[in-house]
Amino acid sequence: MKRVGFIGLGIMGRPMAKNLIKGQVELMVADLNPAAVAELTALGAVEGSYTEIGQECDIVFTILPNGAIVQSVLFGPEGVAAAMSAGKLVCDLSSVTPTESRTCYEKLKEQGIGFVDAPVSGGEPGAIAGTLAIMCGGEEKDFNRLVPYFEIMGNSHVLIGGSGTGSVTKLANQIIVNMGIAALSEALVLATKAEADPMKVFQAIRGGLAGSAVLEAKAPMMCARNFKPGGTITINHKDIKNVINTAHDLDVPLPLTANLFEILQALKVSGHMGDDHSGIVQYFEQLAGVTVQSPHAL
Repeated sequence: MKRVGFIGLGIMGRPMAKNLIKGQVELMVADLNPAAVAELTALGAVEGSYTEIGQECDIVFTILPNGAIVQSVLFGPEGVAAAMSAGKLVCDLSSVTPTESRTCYEKLKEQGIGFVDAPVSGGEPGAIAGTLAIMCGGEEKDFNRLVPYFEIMGNSHVLIGGSGTGSVTKLANQIIVNMGIAALSEALVLATKAEADPMKVFQAIRGGLAGSAVLEAKAPMMCARNFKPGGTITINHKDIKNVINTAHDLDVPLPLTANLFEILQALKVSGHMGDDHSGIVQYFEQLAGVTVQSPHAL
C-alpha cells in the first residue's frame, strides 16, 4: 500500500489510525493536538502539513468534528485539496450532513479527485477493536479502492449509493442509537424509583426482545455512573441537530427526534456535554429525583 493521509486524531481517529499502522499502512498524519500527533509518530507514522499530505498521499482520510471543519481542512487556505492531483481520493469518516458531503464530492470532482463519505458507528470501543460499521456514499470505483483500509478499521462496510448516502445513513443510525439510549434511561429511572436494582433489571431483560447493542453497551455504564466518553453528548447533540436540519430540508416531520434534541439541549445547559452519551440518563434522573446506580455494576 502507498502512503495514506489521516487527518483527525481525536477519540475516534486516534485508534483508527493506530489500527491502520498495525495493518502495515504507511501513514502521514495531522491534528491540531501535538500530543496526539506525537503518539502516532512514535508508532511509525510521519507528521505532515495539509499541503504535504495532499502532495504525498494518494488516499486521504479525514475524521473531524463537523462539516465546516472538513470544508476548511480540504478547501481552506493551504488546504489539502489544493495540493492534490487528479486520480487521488478523499474519504471523509466524519459525521456531517448529506449536503456537506455532496459539496465536497462536487468540488473535488472538478479536480478529478474522488470523494467517499464514510461515517462510522461503534464509538471508541469499536474504533479501538477495529469493529466499526462503515456506511459509504460515492462511486463504486472509489469505494473499492478503500475496501482494504475499511477491512482494517471495521467489520462491515457497505456502499449505500451515491454521494451523501453514507452521511444520511449515519443520521438514521444516530436517531436509533440516541433514541435507544433515551428509552433505556427512562426505563432504568423507572426501575430505580420503584426500588429495583437497575443492574438486575438489565440482566433480566437483556435476553429478551429489549436486548440490543445499545442495552449491552450503555446499561452497565449507567449503573456504574461511568460517563467517561466513548462518544460524547457534544457529538451526538451535533448529529441530532444535523438530523433535524436535514429532515426540515426534506419536509420530513420527526416529532420523536425533535423531543430528543431538546433533551440533549437541556443536558448542554446543565453542563454535561463532555459526558458519554450514556449520560443522557442524567436528564431523566433529574426529572424523577433519583440516581441510577447499582452495587452490582460491572
